[in-house]
Amino acid sequence: MSDSPSLALIRRLYESGMSPEVTSEVMASDLVWDITPGFPNSGVYHGWASAAQDFFGRTMPNYESFGAVPEEFYADDEGHVFVFGHYHAETKTGNKADVRFIHLWTVRDGKAVSMRQAADSHVLQEALKG
Repeated sequence: MSDSPSLALIRRLYESGMSPEVTSEVMASDLVWDITPGFPNSGVYHGWASAAQDFFGRTMPNYESFGAVPEEFYADDEGHVFVFGHYHAETKTGNKADVRFIHLWTVRDGKAVSMRQAADSHVLQEALKG
């Protein structure tokens, strides 16, 4: 299947490494960022500024490196994009983890309005124990 506009938008986000230039263009002002319970700093964040500051701002200091590696993209005709992949993380204490995820994005009017994440929280929590 060729890329739908929604799939192309979300693929661009991952390919940019969540660059500030791309996130400012792609994320809707009323974005809902939903991180699965049990994941470090899980919760529902409203707006990209909150997700960036309150989720990533609290999460990233625990890692030497942390990145989402998409492996497969799927889209439906309703503006939903499913991304299967894994996080590759190295903690400040040197532990490494590869953690599976699925991200469900909703795109409306050319903007990402929500991201719901499910991930293997246990693997990451164990890596953070040091």
